[in-house]
Amino acid sequence: MTATPAQPNSPSGPRVRRRRTSGSPLGDLTALALLPLVAALALPAAFTGGGTRRWFGGRAENQRAEAQAAKDAAAAAFYELDTAQRDLRISIETITAVDDSPAARRATGDFAAIGQRIDEASHRYIQAVDSHDLDRDDLEASAAARARTELTKAREELERVKKELDRFADGLGPLLGKAETQLARLAPAVERARQALLAASNALDAVRAAGLTADDLAARLAALGPELTRLNQGAGQHGVAGTLERAERVAREAEAIRAEAERLPERAAEIDHRLVSLRTRAEALTTRAGQVEPVLSELRRRFTIACWQDLQHVPEQAAETVRQAERKLAEARAAREAQRWPDATALLSTARALLNSTDEAVSAAGDRLRRLNAVQKDPQQEIDRTRFAIRDAQRLAMAGRNTPDPRHARPLDDSVARLERAIASLEGRHPDYWHFLTETEAVRQTVAGVVGRIREERGATTGH
Repeated sequence: MTATPAQPNSPSGPRVRRRRTSGSPLGDLTALALLPLVAALALPAAFTGGGTRRWFGGRAENQRAEAQAAKDAAAAAFYELDTAQRDLRISIETITAVDDSPAARRATGDFAAIGQRIDEASHRYIQAVDSHDLDRDDLEASAAARARTELTKAREELERVKKELDRFADGLGPLLGKAETQLARLAPAVERARQALLAASNALDAVRAAGLTADDLAARLAALGPELTRLNQGAGQHGVAGTLERAERVAREAEAIRAEAERLPERAAEIDHRLVSLRTRAEALTTRAGQVEPVLSELRRRFTIACWQDLQHVPEQAAETVRQAERKLAEARAAREAQRWPDATALLSTARALLNSTDEAVSAAGDRLRRLNAVQKDPQQEIDRTRFAIRDAQRLAMAGRNTPDPRHARPLDDSVARLERAIASLEGRHPDYWHFLTETEAVRQTVAGVVGRIREERGATTGH
């Protein structure tokens, strides 16, 4: 039989449809009720697939945290050591730039040796950091523990080297202080040199504006030009010590040039005054030299030849010396006109020395006559003067002693005998008064020498 399809209005059709329809809503509700549980089970897998760490438990995370703390501590130690090394390198460079002593060279070598140990400790630290990735998702507790151990050792090594570096830095105190003192002097010294050169240049300009030449000073100032160039190049090229010495020397020489330039108008006026004064003196000595001959005539007439023979050429010598002085004065005048100041000054000094010698020679004739007249009239005054000197020395030699020191007594006894012989030489018809005067003067000089030795010896004894 052939089955016929159910009619729409038959009881079977609607019942079938109701059964089909009544099953569908129950299935939907069941699916909705099961969805939160499924989703909750699926979430960890979904996050793991997105790159987050797996959950391994509290022990692993604690080891990771401790390793990270060790890494941070090592990084801090590394930073402190690096900073200290860089600061100390600046100190070493400061010392090296200033000081070339054995102590400074030894400090440089010691710093290089410590630098090698720093490099080694730093290398171990970097190697420990690179060997352990603490951010790995699958970091195991044992790996984290190893990382913590190695990083802790690296930190301890960095801290040990840091202490060694600190001790070395403390020992550099004297060398660094000396170097910094010189460096502190450097800039002011260079500035003083520059200012001194500027002042010298301004002084020369003022002198030239007044109509005076200063070629020698200008040449000396120009010679300092290369030195200024070296100063401008700085201590980096020429060294601190060399630059400091150069700056002080340039300042000193420039200051001397400035002082001479500022004094130049006064110097010119002084040279003019000396020219006039020495010319007047030469004229006066010419007149006085003409008066020597009458004095010599009286000496020849009244006294023995021994009293005047050493003076007989004074008139001719005086005239010649005055002529030499006048020639030097003429040369000095020419040098003054040409403004050759050093030459003018030197020539004036020569002329003055010639006139001084002439003055002494001319005065000697008149002084000889005066002294001979005095001793001829009363020789006892000269005798008493000399005896008083001898007795005074004898009292000093005996002070505090029972017997005099032979070193003092002998020359004093000889002086007494020499005075007696000089007195005896006055006897006779034509006594040599000049010999008598020279002898008494020699006796007084001998006695004065003995007195000086006694006082010196006693002063040394008292000092001890």
